[in-house]
Amino acid sequence: MKDSLKQTNAIYWSSGIVSICGIIYEVLFGAAGSYILGDGIKQYTLTISLFLTGMGVGAYISEKVTRHLIIYFVWIEFLIAIIGGFSTFLLFGITAFLSDGTDAFFLYFITVVVGTLTGVELPILIRKANEIGETLNRSAARVLLSDYAGGLIGGLLFLYLLRPQLGLVKTAFVVAFINACVALWLLYYFKKDIKRVKMHGFAGIFIIILLLGGIFFGEETAFTFEQKLYRDPIIYNQQTPYQQIILTKEQGDLRLFLDGQLQFSSADEYRYHETLVHPAMALSGNKQSVLILGGGDGLAVRELLKYDAIESITLVDLDPKVVELAKTHHDLVQLNQHSLKDVRVKVVHQDAFKFLEKTSDYYGVILVDLPDPNNESLNKLYTQEFYQLIRNHLLPGGSVMIQATSPTFATEVYWGINKTVQAAGLETANLHVDIPSFGDWGFVIAKREQISWDGITIPVDTQFLTTEVLHGLRSFGKDIDENIVNNQGEKIQIEVNTLLDPILLQKYLEAWRYY
Repeated sequence: MKDSLKQTNAIYWSSGIVSICGIIYEVLFGAAGSYILGDGIKQYTLTISLFLTGMGVGAYISEKVTRHLIIYFVWIEFLIAIIGGFSTFLLFGITAFLSDGTDAFFLYFITVVVGTLTGVELPILIRKANEIGETLNRSAARVLLSDYAGGLIGGLLFLYLLRPQLGLVKTAFVVAFINACVALWLLYYFKKDIKRVKMHGFAGIFIIILLLGGIFFGEETAFTFEQKLYRDPIIYNQQTPYQQIILTKEQGDLRLFLDGQLQFSSADEYRYHETLVHPAMALSGNKQSVLILGGGDGLAVRELLKYDAIESITLVDLDPKVVELAKTHHDLVQLNQHSLKDVRVKVVHQDAFKFLEKTSDYYGVILVDLPDPNNESLNKLYTQEFYQLIRNHLLPGGSVMIQATSPTFATEVYWGINKTVQAAGLETANLHVDIPSFGDWGFVIAKREQISWDGITIPVDTQFLTTEVLHGLRSFGKDIDENIVNNQGEKIQIEVNTLLDPILLQKYLEAWRYY
């Protein structure tokens, strides 16, 4: 009786632990797909759907398992440990070395396989608990309770501990290690009922040794895979709770990537940041207070500090690690000229949308230096509602400058941003500049009042921008102006991007699909 109670409790504990592992694999595959393949909504939707479908298939397959239940469970855990443990490691390798599309196929295939194996787990444990002496209702209820509770714990662990602290590759190996340990634990509890228990045990120990090797050395090897995804040597690599930060450097060219997207190249970033800052400063009738949304690298602040009239600069950047890097990394500090340490600069780590909702301050210049709207959370920062918040915090005579992606590569997106700003009650003007590392890049400048360029000059020292060049940046060729036509020669109706109708995200992903 005492042994039966121990065995039953072991089953319930095992069901909870493997459920934690299962939900972690589920969100891990979504995160890996989002990072490598892009389009977070699509990848999470596909991976979760495929994982759940696999679980359904696994539950059906489990009908065939009626004998040797513990041995079947042990080997299912061993398989999950091997396949799940090496999943993200191999995904990075495939992405680095094989052709486009292979990585997506591999990710979706692995998701289905691990989901199928996960679907076999619980029915087997319920049957085993029932076999030991538990009633079917009691065994099913308790195993399912452990499963659902484990799902919550697994999701929280991945979100707040595993992904930010271990990264995608090491997380997979650690979770797989837990799967293998659970298998060996049950093997020990039921050793009297199992033939050739030592053979199974040695197999489990061998798998654990492989996984320990992955935990200690897998990330280092995967780093060499990831290096192949970037043109230059990686000199800094960190996964934060918000994004992957990578710095590369080759022959003096420093480049910052966030989640694989290039943010700047030191060879030509001045073209971008001078265009972002100086036209807005020139057009503003109130230069004392400036708000920067994004810009945690400190490069826009560097340009702003050329103006003695500025009394305060508030920089709102979600990720503290980006700002910390900009304050401490030798190459970045040299590039931004210690700008973030100036006494006039106040840094706030908060979502830009929430900051504007809560702040009661007003600004004479607002610079929107945010990443492109390539996922659902960033798309929110390109909506009519967001630009209305900006307008509401803009002082009379003040100006706004918004980076607005490329009018050449994403023409409809650029003019969609322009129309969305106008829908928020602001007058707009348009600029674009050639940045060799990016290509042709667009900006939207906005004011409450009509915009007049008469008498506008660039009064500070710059590397690129002059008064004459500024006026030249206002001209758009016929192939990239707002009169966009489709393949049939019909004019495309530009639509406004809102929270309820986030049309910009899909248009952005379609426009940049082949670049």
